Amino acid sequence: MRTVLGSCNRYGGWPDRRGTPNRATRTQLRVRNWLEFGSFSKTDGDRRATHAGGRNPYGSINGATNMAKRIANATPKPARKSASAKPATAPSAPKRGMKESKPGTVKLLSGGNPQIGKADGDAPVQTYIAAMPGWKSDVGRRLDTLIVRTVPGVRKAVRWNTPFYGIEGQGWFIAFHCITKYVKVSFFRGTSLQPVPPVESKVPNVRYLHIHEGDWGGTLDEERLVSWIKQAAKIPGEECF
Repeated sequence: MRTVLGSCNRYGGWPDRRGTPNRATRTQLRVRNWLEFGSFSKTDGDRRATHAGGRNPYGSINGATNMAKRIANATPKPARKSASAKPATAPSAPKRGMKESKPGTVKLLSGGNPQIGKADGDAPVQTYIAAMPGWKSDVGRRLDTLIVRTVPGVRKAVRWNTPFYGIEGQGWFIAFHCITKYVKVSFFRGTSLQPVPPVESKVPNVRYLHIHEGDWGGTLDEERLVSWIKQAAKIPGEECF
């Protein structure tokens, strides 16, 4: 009887044939961990036993063994490359719908519309007209000449890549813009003109005239266009900016 009791481990369980705690003993150890350390986890038990300065019930001496394994298995991180060491990348291709422009020239946006920074006066308007592609540039010159001749002292500006024309103190009354197949002429008080320009707009009071290739000198009624410009200049315009 003494021999049997002497072979029982200190937790009240019986060792197996290899001398390690059997299932009952391991269950008791887990309960002990939960009672003493508040966790069933072996790792938590080891960590808390280490802080207590004792041996954990699994036989490892504090957490030094596990820490040594982590340090031995850790792989060094590669050195961070400096920003100057980045390889040079090829220039990106132009976005779809945008035409690639040559160095030193005005960039053409979707529909072939020139990209001109906002500015006041005749100079940016002439830069825009000169950059209009193909037959559209001739339409732009004719529109500009017609507006200047019809409304002496007209005010000019470029905003949102579009030439604007107006009267000082009365706002803006007309503008034009390049679209893929035509030049869009905008009358900001178009619904007040007689007769009203042909193309409707979702914007209240606005009407459009679309000038296609070959229209000027063909189907375009220049006298009616002059009449619209005269009427629009006499009506209080739109304070667009």
